[in-house]
Amino acid sequence: MTRPDDLVRAVEATLFAADGPMTAEAISTHLGGADVRPALKELAAHYDGRGIAVVERGGRWHFQTAPDLAHLLRREREEVRRLSRAATETLAIVAYHEPVSRAEIEAIRGVQTAKGTLDVLLEAGWVRIAGRREVPGRPVIYATTPEFLAHFGLTSRRDLPGIDELKAAGLLDPVEDALEAAMNAPAPEENDGSNENPPDALASEDESA
Repeated sequence: MTRPDDLVRAVEATLFAADGPMTAEAISTHLGGADVRPALKELAAHYDGRGIAVVERGGRWHFQTAPDLAHLLRREREEVRRLSRAATETLAIVAYHEPVSRAEIEAIRGVQTAKGTLDVLLEAGWVRIAGRREVPGRPVIYATTPEFLAHFGLTSRRDLPGIDELKAAGLLDPVEDALEAAMNAPAPEENDGSNENPPDALASEDESA
């Protein structure tokens, strides 16, 4: 059996010891500036079909259990994290239309979005604050995170799942007609920030996040 070269072994050791997923640039910096992309591709090919895999999710590389073996590692008693319908719809809108402001999310959903809804998604690590829209009022805009991509097994947003895949993920409540409408809705016109929360324009949302 051919022994892997030293760079491949060094990249493998770096990923194994890392606290979390790493970009190729971060691995390169850690290893003195070496070009690590060929080594990463070699590692991915080496682990293909094995019990663990080397994968790239959102531009970051890490080890993960082979998907077909994940059931062997689940605890018999596990707490399933479920999102409310409001949070599910909001997550879908952010994923399919990012970056979006709260007002733009509300324009698609047709109801005001409770602050707690976005807080739940931020705390889960699936949504992040991506800056501010460069318009009057400079509203905060939101986008998904690498953790969102990793959770759903996506390499990039181009691989976003459809309704059936979201239902099969297991950590979301059943996706109802309203979510499908939210995912298929056209992106709202860019808000100028002057009417971020117009009074009486939207129904209020009283459900918990």
